[in-house]
Amino acid sequence: MADWGPVVIAVVLFVLLSPGLLLQIPGRNRVVEFGNMQTSGLSILVHTVIYFGLLTIFLIAIGVHIYTG
Repeated sequence: MADWGPVVIAVVLFVLLSPGLLLQIPGRNRVVEFGNMQTSGLSILVHTVIYFGLLTIFLIAIGVHIYTG
């Protein structure tokens, strides 16, 4: 049986937290900008920290598992 939980969680978080796709923290003109598709180095860093924090919470603290078989 394969555990697909980490793969699914990582892909979903990657898509949702791509800077500029849904939102960007910090934005160029405001703290949060929605759907502007422009990124900066600081925005990439902030989204990376949020991504790894949420990934750690979901995989280690909560322990999400999806088994196929």
